[in-house]
Amino acid sequence: MSGLRFVDVCAGAGGLALGLEQAGFEPVLLLDKKPVACATLRRNRPAWQVMETDLLDFAPSRHREIYDIDLLSAGLPRVKSSATVARTETEAELRLLEATVYLAHAVQPRALVIENVPGLVDAPDYEPIRDLIRKELHHLGYRFRWFLLNAADFGVPQDRRQGLLVALKKQYFEAFRPPEPLVHERLSVGRALRPSMAMGGWRDADRWAAQALGVAPTLVGGSDRRGGADLGPTGTKKAWARMGVDGGTVADEVPGPDFVWAPETGRYGMVRITTDQAALLQGFPPDWEFTGKKTARYRQIGHASPPPVARALGLAIRDALSTPATPVAGYTPTL
Repeated sequence: MSGLRFVDVCAGAGGLALGLEQAGFEPVLLLDKKPVACATLRRNRPAWQVMETDLLDFAPSRHREIYDIDLLSAGLPRVKSSATVARTETEAELRLLEATVYLAHAVQPRALVIENVPGLVDAPDYEPIRDLIRKELHHLGYRFRWFLLNAADFGVPQDRRQGLLVALKKQYFEAFRPPEPLVHERLSVGRALRPSMAMGGWRDADRWAAQALGVAPTLVGGSDRRGGADLGPTGTKKAWARMGVDGGTVADEVPGPDFVWAPETGRYGMVRITTDQAALLQGFPPDWEFTGKKTARYRQIGHASPPPVARALGLAIRDALSTPATPVAGYTPTL
């Protein structure tokens, strides 16, 4: 099967779209409301049609080309559970999730994929959200499943658990199988970043890499409403410190030949990672460029879906859509 077409909403820096492209899907339209994210998409893929708009304001009836697509994908801002419904941003995040499902109602793609927090899959606090989605997708004639994937199982040097919903029109659903892990040995931070750490002539690059044996903790992009770039909350910073990395900031450049790595002396004796290295930890190819200042670049990276996971998802959905459709009682498929 060739020429599978998709629309990606809340596209961000393009991690989900890039992985789907690698799986053989062609983008029809990508939506994001942030100018810097749209600039990143246009920088890397000038031929892609990128629209800078809020999904809540998007009118599909004005874009007839999106009505004949195979896949609607969405790497949405993280939805909070009902335990945090008092937060203002929770309302906005939930509205984006609902808007994605309603867009599926309007467009009727053969498949839908939503990527979000792990808790959305089975945590009790998210049951009202899952129930809303279940009712709408059932009404539209989709069957679906929730499942978890960890980016570390797909060659990404990061412990990043993702909650996923994949829905397909009934006649394709039985052929869908969630992606299986692709690696038996997870890629460590040391192995992933050692070449870049040595680029500036740092003499301790090998010694540092030899002890950075685990995968990275989950990169957190953070909120646009708070300060500069760092690698995450307190627990995440402690995990980085155990690998001799200062998680309290992001470096402008890799260490030079005069940098002395002495993590026992505290954070100023630890090495720092750059935004380019953070992108490697997310599974982006080295030639994918991020626009904006350092904090804006890091936030795009931290919020992104790792492309290798998106590629595996895309291949699994592609296989399901390429399998001869299963007849559904009372339903005549249009192919």
